[in-house]
Amino acid sequence: MKYVDLIIDNDAERTDSLYTYGCAFDDVSVGMRVFAPFTAGNREKAAFVAAVKDEIGENIKGLKYVSRIDGEIALDANTIDICVWMRKRYFCRYIEAVHCFLPAGSPSKRGKSRRPEFDEIPDDIRVSLTDEQDAALKRILPRIDGGRYRTFLIHGVTGSGKTEVYLRAAERTLEKGKDVIVLVPEISLTPQTIGRFVARFGKERVAALHSKLSAGERYDEWRRIKDGAAQIVIGARSAVFAPVGDIGLIVVDEEHEGSYKSDMSPKYDTAEVAIKRAGQNGAVVILGSATPSLVSNYRAGRRLYERLRLKRRSTGTPLPNVSIVDMRDELKNGNKTIFSLELYRAMDESLAAGKQIILFLNRRGHSTFVSCRSCGYVMQCDDCGIALTYHRAEDEAQCHFCGKRREIPPLCPCCGGKYMRFFGAGTEKVEELARELFPYAATERLDLDTTRKKGSASGLLTRFRKGKTRILVGTQLVAKGLDFSNVGLVGIVSADVSLNIPDFRSAERSFQLITQAAGRAGRGDETGRVIIQSYKPEHYAICLAAENDYDAFYSAELSLRKAMEYPPFCDLVQITVSSRDETAATAGADEFAELLRAREGAASRKRVLGPNRARIYKSSELFRRLIYVKTPPSDREDIELFLSEKKRNFAMSKDSKKYSISIDVNPYNCT
Repeated sequence: MKYVDLIIDNDAERTDSLYTYGCAFDDVSVGMRVFAPFTAGNREKAAFVAAVKDEIGENIKGLKYVSRIDGEIALDANTIDICVWMRKRYFCRYIEAVHCFLPAGSPSKRGKSRRPEFDEIPDDIRVSLTDEQDAALKRILPRIDGGRYRTFLIHGVTGSGKTEVYLRAAERTLEKGKDVIVLVPEISLTPQTIGRFVARFGKERVAALHSKLSAGERYDEWRRIKDGAAQIVIGARSAVFAPVGDIGLIVVDEEHEGSYKSDMSPKYDTAEVAIKRAGQNGAVVILGSATPSLVSNYRAGRRLYERLRLKRRSTGTPLPNVSIVDMRDELKNGNKTIFSLELYRAMDESLAAGKQIILFLNRRGHSTFVSCRSCGYVMQCDDCGIALTYHRAEDEAQCHFCGKRREIPPLCPCCGGKYMRFFGAGTEKVEELARELFPYAATERLDLDTTRKKGSASGLLTRFRKGKTRILVGTQLVAKGLDFSNVGLVGIVSADVSLNIPDFRSAERSFQLITQAAGRAGRGDETGRVIIQSYKPEHYAICLAAENDYDAFYSAELSLRKAMEYPPFCDLVQITVSSRDETAATAGADEFAELLRAREGAASRKRVLGPNRARIYKSSELFRRLIYVKTPPSDREDIELFLSEKKRNFAMSKDSKKYSISIDVNPYNCT
């Protein structure tokens, strides 16, 4: 007879504990999925084994027993350790962490293979390494050879050949009989990355894991990985949980991207999970970016990561020539369009020279808001309270937070006036103007609205790569890792969009987006050109991005973060109190804030912020109030214990019926 501690597959905060059961199965082991009676009615529930014991210290009255073992789905001890760590670090439930590692879908009833179709695979061009690439690999490969954990930060300018370093490191990892996980920030980049790896290693050794696959495809890919049929896993954020047998290398490409931070429970940080898994397996982690996050660069400065620099493009082509246009001057000169005269002329010249163009604006839709010119009424979402964005393709206003849609009224609902007008510009409007000015140049748009269907993003990028599309308009999707040799011009239509977001990272985001978007130009044999349009051309984030001076930006921004005690000098913990009853949400947030202030004492004035209304105050009929706690590294363990205890006590209290509490460590979107 053995005894097991089980994580019950039950979606309730009150049952987020380990339960001890008797087990008559001698082959039971940590990570196995089993079935056992649960609750007073002894309903059979699935569960996962967190610990196996030969004996227990005391007799348990009414001890229940495992009824059966599932041989199809099983995790391992390392995975359970990660789940326990995630519960502590991200304030999630045990079972929420476990579900991250489980496959979507189920086996095919007909035994049919449901492998995803890979797009057209490029030829594998094994280029000679530059001196910088070679030097980087000489630091990385010995760690792979020795099976010794280390995290490397490759800080390489756009086009410096980071992917070739990833490929060579993966090659050595496979030679050692170990597995590789490659993470990209956006699903739209997955086909491009898969293509490079399939070209080098073959289709059978590569598996894809991302949300655009069907449930059946995801299950079969998960099974191929679990069974050892595929040794390289490529995917977006959730692929970090792939069931690889022996991890040797994890690559986090474009590591600075906010999409690596989950906004659903568990609210995990992908790089943190990757580093935790690598540490268990003596594996190497490579974080790569042309614009590393301030946190990663700070850790490299403290030698927690090993920094590797690639300062030149692998082709030898110089970085693009960059100019900034002051849109205030354009307005003074009578130009009320979204294209400056300089950008228009540059587009005309590029097209005449046979070059392609990327136009970047990090705001989708046609117009950013709809307003009455008579009384000032602005169409807003009834649930979220934010301005609705007009989408001309559907001829309706949409909420970009909850997705609610409304028709445009012919008359103002407030004053009855007939002057409902559209203001601001999104990617639809940019695409419309580009088609109008350059009707002979095929123009397409890459944003969330045009990539909803499976394969749509891949089709768009394939047409652009083959030169069928001359002008590509897009949101941040076009700024992330795309590599096209014939792009001669990048136009950043409005560099101010992310600067206006009320978030302490707004300058960092702006610098990263501008630098990354600019880096799509001139990746072939000729120097590219970049035009940045702004109403704040003097802002240091814009000026330093134009100069591609990361070090100066990092120094300036780090000084501000230190003075304000923001990450990387602390963890910023966000507590969200929400309720359908506005009064209950306010009272609950006030009570929780007082608990925190009592704990912090004299330091609470600096460390505890709020409670305040969330920027999107009402969402899905819930009123939301936010509290922030700045937690220095020395206080991390204590605050984790404090918040876990309060969260647990709250779940067992009557107040849990009035409002809910969620906790997010270092949220990327402070909304």
